[in-house]
Amino acid sequence: MAETSSESPSVALLGTGTMGAAMARNIAAAGMPVRVWNRTRETAEALADVAEVCDTPAEAVTGASVVVTVLHDAASVEETMRAAADGLPDDPASVVWMQSATVGVAGAIALEELADELGVRYVDAPVLGTKKPAEDGTLTVLGSGDSDLAERVLPVCQAIAARTMWVGPAVSGSRLKLAVNSWVATVIEGVAESLAFTRALGLDPQLLLDALKGGALDAPYVQVKGAMMLAGEFPPSFTVDGVVKDIGLMLEAAAATDFEPRLLPVILEQFEAAAGQDLGDRDMAAVYRSLGD
Repeated sequence: MAETSSESPSVALLGTGTMGAAMARNIAAAGMPVRVWNRTRETAEALADVAEVCDTPAEAVTGASVVVTVLHDAASVEETMRAAADGLPDDPASVVWMQSATVGVAGAIALEELADELGVRYVDAPVLGTKKPAEDGTLTVLGSGDSDLAERVLPVCQAIAARTMWVGPAVSGSRLKLAVNSWVATVIEGVAESLAFTRALGLDPQLLLDALKGGALDAPYVQVKGAMMLAGEFPPSFTVDGVVKDIGLMLEAAAATDFEPRLLPVILEQFEAAAGQDLGDRDMAAVYRSLGD
C-alpha cells in the first residue's frame, strides 16, 4: 500500500459491505480519521475498532472533507446522498464526493447532477478489483472529474489502491468501468464454456487449465476462476447477481451509442440462468453450473 500525502483528509465512507469495509480499514490504517455508515448498522459495527460508526449518512459526513460511497447502484447512492445533505457544511464546495460504486453511464450523469445540486465537488471513481484486492489495498481507481480534484482525493486513493488512473471528465471513469467489466464477464463465460466443452469431449477439464498455465494464453483470472469452477465452491468475491446488474448497465450504455454488442446479450442469458439456479449470491464463477454438470 502506498503512503498517503502529508495533508490527510477526514473521510466519511458510506456503505460498508465487502468492498467498503475493506476500503475503510485501509483508509484508517493510512492515518485518516474515518466515520462510517451502513444501512444495516450491525455491518458497520465490525469497523468500530478503526472508525466511528454513525447512525445516519448526515451524521457520518459531518466534518468530512472527502465522502466515499461504496453502494450497490445509482438509486442507493442517490438516496444516501440526499439523506446526507443535512450534514454538509455551510460551504458544501469544501467537500469532495468520491463515488466508487458501479452505477453505469446514466447513473453517473444523474449523480454528478445531484452533486451539483447539493453544491459538493464530485469525483466519479469506480474501482477495479474484488474482495482480496480491496483487503490488500491494491485496487485500481478509475478517477474522473475536474483535474484540480485529483490531488484532494489522492490520499484516499493511495490508501485503497495500488494504482490510480485519472481518466478524464466526470463520468469517464464509469464509462471505462463498464468496458472493463464487459471484458471480465466475457473471460469468465469463456473459461466456463471452454471447461464445459473439454468435459463434453470426454476429457478431464483440468487438462484445459494445465494446457494454458504459464503460456501466452494464460491469465491469473483463468486459473483462479477456473479452479473455483472445477471445485464447485463459490465463496462470493463478485457475485452472479452483480454481473447481471452490470451487464444490464453495459447494454443500457451501448444503446445510447452506435455500438451493438454481440456477446453481452448471450453472456447475460448464462448469468441469468445461474441466478435462476439460486446461485445469484455466489461468486460469478458459478456461471459454470449453468452449463450442466
